[in-house]
Parts: sequence; C-alpha cells; structure tokens
Amino acid sequence: MQRKFDSVIIALDTPDGQRALEMVRLLKNKISIFKVGLELFCSAGPSIIKKINEEGCKVFLDLKFLDIPTTVAGAVRASASTGAFMLNIHASGGREMMMKAKEAANAVFFDEIKKGVGLKPLLIAVTVLTSLSDRDLLETNIEKSTREQAVALAKLAKDCGMDGVVASPKEIAAIRRELGPDFVIVTPGVRPSWADANDQKRVATPGEALAAGADYIVIGRPVTAASDPAKALEDIFE
Repeated sequence: MQRKFDSVIIALDTPDGQRALEMVRLLKNKISIFKVGLELFCSAGPSIIKKINEEGCKVFLDLKFLDIPTTVAGAVRASASTGAFMLNIHASGGREMMMKAKEAANAVFFDEIKKGVGLKPLLIAVTVLTSLSDRDLLETNIEKSTREQAVALAKLAKDCGMDGVVASPKEIAAIRRELGPDFVIVTPGVRPSWADANDQKRVATPGEALAAGADYIVIGRPVTAASDPAKALEDIFE
C-alpha cells in the first residue's frame, strides 16, 4: 500500500499557511509530496516551501508559468532556488520559452552543486488544463481534441528537454505510448468514485489513473475537505 501512497501528491489548496502545515503534519506519515499552488504561494510566500521541507516532505510548486521566454526563465530561476522538488510551466508557451526555462533550471542546479547542495527540481510542462473540454478548445480556435492537443504538447515538451508533463487522466495512456516509460506524467483531475468532479471535466479514479500509467496523481478536496483527511486517504486506497 505504501507504494501507492508514494505516487500521491496532496494539493494544499488553501490561502492559510498554518492550515496547510497542519495538513502536512497530519498526513506526512503516509504522503511525502504536497502541492503548493497559486493561492497558497501568493498568501504564504516562498517560505511555505521551506516549512514543508522542514517537515521532511517535498513540494510540487504548481505555478504554471506562461509568459515571454525571458520572464519565465527568471521565474523558473527564482522558483528552482526555493527547494521545490518539482515545478511547472505551460507547454503552450512554445519551444523557446520551454528551452529558456530548462536552461534556467539547470543554471540553478549547477550553482547549488557549487554550494554543496545539488538539488535539481523536476521541470514539467502543463498540456491541457483538466477544466477544459473539446468545445472549450474550439472557442480558442484550437481544432484538435483535448487528447490530440495534450499529446502534441507533450511531444514538444519532451523535445525541449522537459522532465515530464501535467496531463488529465484521459491522456495518460496516449502520452505513455508515444513518449515511453521514463517521461514523468503528473495527473490532476483524480477523484474517487464517491467524490464530486467540481470544476474538473476530464477525470478518473485514482486506480484508473495509476493503471493508465501516471507516475503521480494529485488529490485535493476529497482528502483535504474531508472531516477526517487521514481516513479519507485510507478510504480512497482501500
């Protein structure tokens, strides 16, 4: 059972830094990776990453950078220095943006080696948000289906040196077939059968996502909003 828990990332989707740390302390005996997104990062700042690391856990810094290449490179450089285990950018920012981001992450890594630390975060690219449908893409003049677009962006991301991608459960198998076993796939939109989809449109259960080939699955509200988060986590993998 521990192997499955090792694949789980718990999303700390709260603006309250103290509440986030309480959740980490409650679940850290089973979960080792926690996601810090825009809401928590903007309210608690970079120090929340250090505090989670001090609890013996790792952080997926989910800020989804998308801007001109120089700006994203600077943001990645700053983020890679926080001690995050993994961070992400949008693949739709294009080849130059992703390559500049990779160069920035590598530069931080080499600087850290000189200091005797040598922490290299995984740099992954977001393909198509799980809140989007085929119709949503058409409204932005993208005629590919969500699956076709996700696979195309995943191929581009790998070609640009990304360590992996963020993709919904519906694209895992196709990306795994195209890009092989060593390309990291992080999957949000994971809901146990008894939970609401909320604002997610392309979802699957944890078992389905792992069976399809996800390396990591992100679970948020079904655990964090439960009256007993530890029990909810156990129930999901029962």
